[in-house]
Amino acid sequence: MDQPPPSDVPDEESSASDEVPEEPENESYRRARKAASGVVAGAALVAGAAFAFARYHPARIAIEGVSMAPTLLPGDWCLVVTPERFHRDDVVVVEHPQRPGYEIVKRLVGVPGSVIGGRELGEDEYWVEGDFAHRSTDSRDFGPVSQDQLKAKVVLVYWPAARRRLVR
Repeated sequence: MDQPPPSDVPDEESSASDEVPEEPENESYRRARKAASGVVAGAALVAGAAFAFARYHPARIAIEGVSMAPTLLPGDWCLVVTPERFHRDDVVVVEHPQRPGYEIVKRLVGVPGSVIGGRELGEDEYWVEGDFAHRSTDSRDFGPVSQDQLKAKVVLVYWPAARRRLVR
């Protein structure tokens, strides 16, 4: 009976014994190197992106007609770039020769020196055709186009997501 009634407040001795001693932080000798390599990697990524934008001038286009079906369908959104040179079978953006400022998407089927329909293309002549020939206005209608009318190369379809792929 000499004991005091139980209390909700713990006494100082028990609270001191319940404390967990702090463990020292483990430091690695590589920690500074990782931070520096992350900065270098980030800077390289930014520099690479800046170079790509400056060199290739990427842009997006929306496909409106069926002349390139099944390769490209109306509603497809594509990424285009400006390459150093164009190659046979590239899908390209071309300024329509009879409608200045109006751009169309066609496949490049003839480059300078190619023989199309028994005619050899000149030094600055390119032949473009749509993949869906029955619904395409192309070089079969307006003849060859010049290199300055070739504006960009279609690289990939990025929308709709179900059709996302590289363009070949």
